[in-house]
Amino acid sequence: MTNAVELREITKRFPGVIANDDVSLAVESGTVHALLGENGAGKSTLMNVLYGLYEPDAGTIELDGQSRTFDSPRDAIDAGIGMIHQHFMLVPPMSVAENVVLGHEPTKWGGLATDRGQARDAVRELAERYGFAADPDAMVEDISVGEQQRVEILKALYRGADVLILDEPTGVLTPQEVEELFAVFEELTAEGKTLIFITHKLGEAMEAADDITVLRDGVNVGTVDADATTREELAEMMVGREVVLDVDAGPADPGDSVLSVDGLSVHGEHGGKHVTDTGFTVREGEIFGIAGVDGNGQSELIEAITGLRVPDAGTVNLGDEEITRVSRSGHIDRGMAYVPEDRQERGLVMEFDLTENGVLGSQHTPPIGGGRIDWNGARGHATDIIEEYDVRPPEPAAEAHSLSGGNQQKFLVGREFERDPDVVVATHPTRGVDVGSTEFIHDRLLELRDAGVAVLLVSANLTEVRGLSDRLAVMHDGRFVDVVDPDTVTEEDLGLLMAGEQPTERESADVTADGGQQDDETGSEHRSTGGER
Repeated sequence: MTNAVELREITKRFPGVIANDDVSLAVESGTVHALLGENGAGKSTLMNVLYGLYEPDAGTIELDGQSRTFDSPRDAIDAGIGMIHQHFMLVPPMSVAENVVLGHEPTKWGGLATDRGQARDAVRELAERYGFAADPDAMVEDISVGEQQRVEILKALYRGADVLILDEPTGVLTPQEVEELFAVFEELTAEGKTLIFITHKLGEAMEAADDITVLRDGVNVGTVDADATTREELAEMMVGREVVLDVDAGPADPGDSVLSVDGLSVHGEHGGKHVTDTGFTVREGEIFGIAGVDGNGQSELIEAITGLRVPDAGTVNLGDEEITRVSRSGHIDRGMAYVPEDRQERGLVMEFDLTENGVLGSQHTPPIGGGRIDWNGARGHATDIIEEYDVRPPEPAAEAHSLSGGNQQKFLVGREFERDPDVVVATHPTRGVDVGSTEFIHDRLLELRDAGVAVLLVSANLTEVRGLSDRLAVMHDGRFVDVVDPDTVTEEDLGLLMAGEQPTERESADVTADGGQQDDETGSEHRSTGGER
């Protein structure tokens, strides 16, 4: 089989950093090739060189055996390369068809107007050809994230792409949408397209790819057949050491209630109740997990708990104090740390450097804040987070937008975990983070739990939320449909609960949202995960 892409000895330098160091890569035509590596390993940089966004300092590019030079993405697009970025490049108020043909619109009346009918027909035909479910007339702002991603793929195909680069394409998708995306991969390769799939997720690389190339610190450390390797081997190639992939939480020793929620109801952005009469407690020294498909009220619930949204009804208490209408800064002052689900919208200021981002939430309190910020202390604080959480590049003066998504997440998690909190609310804490850093963050969450901190964990990653939680609530359509023992609940039962259905048989009773027990239909006894896990 011939190679669709060959990169030979690519080197790309930035001030103080060698992002790609003499990297070579060969991708066979009609295959899916995963580019795997830790955050900051040089994956996106290498693909940005191929796409014409960066000019390499050394090395050559070949497409179908022909040497090529790209001065811009336009050159790469004209050569048949398309790139779907981690953050989509779509115009939300425009329709699917308008986004797909944008810049390449079919015209009528001698070029005086866009032929919208022809645009809709072209997009519909393209979607049907590749088995996509896409409504050309739907507004992009009204469709799901997974559907938006398919629009990006259609946009690249409409422009004639034979090689598609997908940068961390599963980072914001639900498990169901990931499976749908991989089905799209199969349709595309069956049509002869070549895909390069940038990821740090071991299981997804093994499931979706034919071949996997691993980068570490800007160097190609090897290419393997996806069917002939293991998660453990890939993890060691990525990190350079053996990595513990499975969480071993050990038993918890919960104490008194720290965070309690009672009868909480919250409306969504566009009306409609997203959280209905929900209550639970999180005790010191335990991790209370919430699982569910994104969009079932988790975001609104967490915003109400953390002071970002005032609920319609119900109360939130921290210890003996009601904080339902206390500001976000008041929550911080009372010992609540918060890792938001959207690091760029809620967690960091992209134009601020890491020193400035490191003091957010603490700018009014000693020892760093107060009447005047101690900037020397702030830089030292940022440096400590960078070193402890392996943030790359390790520069306190680096602006947040210059970091990869995974490194942004590591800095955000570090800032919140190091507040010396009484309660941590962590939503998708390892989203976009590589395997080595995921292991570290999991260990830190367990260290916080074992030090007596109450942890509320929300995650769409079932392996993560089951492995870390001492009690696990399942949320569907704005309600807790059950609170289960993560040690004994099966994935099949979890899947049914997440879909709003009750399993027909349960072998043991469920723990309750306040940490007690309830009997199942047979009256069998059941331990509380909060106390014995």
